[in-house]
Amino acid sequence: MLKRTNLARLGLTLGLTLGLLTGTAKADTITVTHWGGQFYGVPYAVAMEKGFFKKEGPVDVTGILTAAGGGTAVRNTQAGDVPFGEVSLAAAVQAINAGQKLTIIGAGVTTVADQMWVVKKDSKLTSIKDLVGQSVGYTSPASVSNMVILMALKANDITARQVKLVPAGDLGAILAAVTSGAVAAGFSDELTYAQNTNLVRPLFLVRDVMSPKMMQTVLVIATDYAATHKDAVKGLIAGRRDGLVYMRAHLDEAADIVAKAYSNPNVELFRAHLRRLEAVNYWSDGKLDYDAMNHMVEGLQITGQLKEGPIDWTKYVDTSFLPPDLRASN
Repeated sequence: MLKRTNLARLGLTLGLTLGLLTGTAKADTITVTHWGGQFYGVPYAVAMEKGFFKKEGPVDVTGILTAAGGGTAVRNTQAGDVPFGEVSLAAAVQAINAGQKLTIIGAGVTTVADQMWVVKKDSKLTSIKDLVGQSVGYTSPASVSNMVILMALKANDITARQVKLVPAGDLGAILAAVTSGAVAAGFSDELTYAQNTNLVRPLFLVRDVMSPKMMQTVLVIATDYAATHKDAVKGLIAGRRDGLVYMRAHLDEAADIVAKAYSNPNVELFRAHLRRLEAVNYWSDGKLDYDAMNHMVEGLQITGQLKEGPIDWTKYVDTSFLPPDLRASN
């Protein structure tokens, strides 16, 4: 999963909160990875604002617990008022492999199409092929950016030994490394790049050098809770889907809702970024795409986090909580 962007270093002011409370006596909180910093949380922000969770019931989500990704998001999910969360697929698989009672019940974000590697505006590098012999920044070992750069290099017949891979920290730190010349190219996303077009330019977009269909996040639930709260789990999935449907019909309003939920005054920026993400089918309505999931598993394997070989998803997934029209896999 991507490290949470240090948006403050990029000139943004994001208020990260443990919950967005709507005034109820008791807040039913769930977990969404990188809430307040990344756009995984858009359907939830809209669903809370429009009362969709309350409508679908019986759980009225009134708060979101944020997490910096990975195992933290899984732990927060299990510790929340309602042990439901949207977390990285990699973290979910590793948690289940470690014996944690967690079940994948739906899809979240199914693409890395918004990701890119950037260089200084005056750099002589023009394509991914030019990275041979260069230092290349990514967030941290075993992160999604680590997986993606290795997969992108491989897809373009470049081995990891032909470049110098540098774990450079969050997106703000990577930007600083690029502009200072500490690395020749560094990982970014479209939101970060949009803030810094005067400093950097894209070297390549991930979607242009490899298949971007890669399951970033999934919906998970504590297995024991799911067994005794089936209607609650179905309601949470339905509420998120309602939020996504509304977002697609009201993009600018949805962006405004998210900006408010994230305590960010940059409404026009949010509107533009949300439109870009929707254009690449960023969010899933919940239907699992096993090709995209297997592509993420390939990333886990290439970084040594998972043994080679196919994965038996029946040991990880339960689609019975999805609406009937979403249960058949892509």
